[in-house]
Amino acid sequence: MITAEKKEFIEFMMAADVLRFGDFVTKSGRNTPYFVNTGNYRTGKQLATLGKFYAAEVKAAVGEDFTCMFGPAYKGIPIAAATAAALYNEYGIDKPYFFNRKEEKDHGEGGSLVGYKPQDNDKVIIIEDVITAGTAVRETMPVLLGAAKVNVRDMFISVNRCEVGTTPGKTAIMEVGEEFGINVHAIVTVEDVYEYLKASGRYDAMIPKMEEYMDKYCIL
Repeated sequence: MITAEKKEFIEFMMAADVLRFGDFVTKSGRNTPYFVNTGNYRTGKQLATLGKFYAAEVKAAVGEDFTCMFGPAYKGIPIAAATAAALYNEYGIDKPYFFNRKEEKDHGEGGSLVGYKPQDNDKVIIIEDVITAGTAVRETMPVLLGAAKVNVRDMFISVNRCEVGTTPGKTAIMEVGEEFGINVHAIVTVEDVYEYLKASGRYDAMIPKMEEYMDKYCIL
C-alpha cells in the first residue's frame, strides 16, 4: 500500500511535469513508458518543496551522521543546494555542500569542485535525481576519491527505477552497493508509481505498458 507521503511526492513530480508518461528512451538506451526529468523544476516553490522531501529522507536515513553533501553536475547541483537549505530550515542541521564542474576551470580558483572542499575521512552523501544503469555513479566516484580520501556510504535519489544493471539478476542499485559500498535511498520506487497509477483509476492505458516494462527490466 502506497503511503500518503509517497503519493504526495508522486503528485508533486507530476504537477511539475517532472514525472511524465509516454514513450521515452533512458540514458541506458531502453524504451520506457515513463520518464523522470528533474530539469523541469523551475520555480522557487518547487525547489523548496523538493528540498523538503529530500531533507526528510536524509534525516530519516542518516540523521546528522555525515560531513557534507555532493551534488553531481548538472541536475544534482540544485537538488543538493535545496536539500542543504531544507535540512537547516526544517531540522536545524547545517551541513556544507559542494558540486563539480563538467569542465575543469583553468583560471581563478581553478579546479573542478565548487563549494565545500572535502577532506580525508569526510562522510559524504550524494544527492542525485535517479539511477538507471549506474553510469553517473561510476563517473562521480573518481571525482570524489580524487579530491580526498572520503567515505561515501549513502546516496539519495528521487526514484528507484529498480532496473537491472549490467549484471543479470541485479539492479543498478545492487551493483552500486556491491561495487562502492553505497546504500541508495529513494523517496519512491517504480513500484510505488505503478501502484499510484492503478489506484488513481485515471491511467488505465498506462498500466499494461508499465507492467510490460517492469516485467522486462525491473527486479522487484
